[in-house]
Amino acid sequence: MLKLLSNSADETFKIGQKLGTLLQRGSLICLSGDLGAGKTAFTKGIGKGLEIEEHVTSPTYTIINEYEGRIPLYHFDVYRLESVEEMYELGYEEYFYGDGSIVVEWADNVKEIIPNERLWITILKTKDDDSREIILEPTGEIYSNIVKELENSEYISD
Repeated sequence: MLKLLSNSADETFKIGQKLGTLLQRGSLICLSGDLGAGKTAFTKGIGKGLEIEEHVTSPTYTIINEYEGRIPLYHFDVYRLESVEEMYELGYEEYFYGDGSIVVEWADNVKEIIPNERLWITILKTKDDDSREIILEPTGEIYSNIVKELENSEYISD
C-alpha cells in the first residue's frame, strides 16, 4: 500500500497522469472515495498519461465513456447503477478483459465482479479543502510494480 498526499486538484491530476503512463492493455483501476473527492480529476490525469487528446468527462449518466489514446481507456462511473446485474447488461466483461485500460469510479458498488488483480485507489478528502489523501492498494505483481514505479517517481512524495 502506498499513501500519497495531493495538495490540489492539479496535483491529483498529475498523480493520475503519471499512473496513466504506466498502464498497459488490461490494466484495471478501481476508484473509491467520497463524492467530490477527485476521482474524475484523477481519471482525467490518467487519460493524459494515456495520450488521450479528447476531453475526459465523467460518464455519470451514460455509465461508460470510451477514449482512444496510446491504448483505449474505458471509463466507467457506476454510481447510479441499481444492481450489479446492470454491469452484465452493459457487457462489462468485454471491456474488463479487452484491449484497453479500465477505470471504474465508485468501484465499491460492483466489488463482487471486480477481478482479483487490480489497483484499488481510494481518494479521501482531508481537513484542508484542496488536499486529498490517495491510497493505492495493488493486488497482483503487475500492480505492485506500478505502485513501486509511482513511489519512485521524482515528483511524487508521500
